[in-house]
Amino acid sequence: MIRTSLIAALLLGAGYSAALAQGVDARTACEPDVWRLCASNIPNVGAITACLKGQKANLSPACRMVMDPGAGAPGRRRGTRSAEAQ
Repeated sequence: MIRTSLIAALLLGAGYSAALAQGVDARTACEPDVWRLCASNIPNVGAITACLKGQKANLSPACRMVMDPGAGAPGRRRGTRSAEAQ
């Protein structure tokens, strides 16, 4: 029961289409973080999702990518200069 709720929370938290694409990878990426950071919210799917989003700074890199896929997209960081600008 708890494991099923956890899986459902991860699928909803990661976004349905992203979860379908990532499947087991999404669950594998975030399950330890759910237990470590959000266990008191199990089995409430909405609360787990909110908890993971609120704990973004404390998420493992793999779970952070599941919760915010655009965060790992390549691009310039603030305060850096491109080679052309120098």
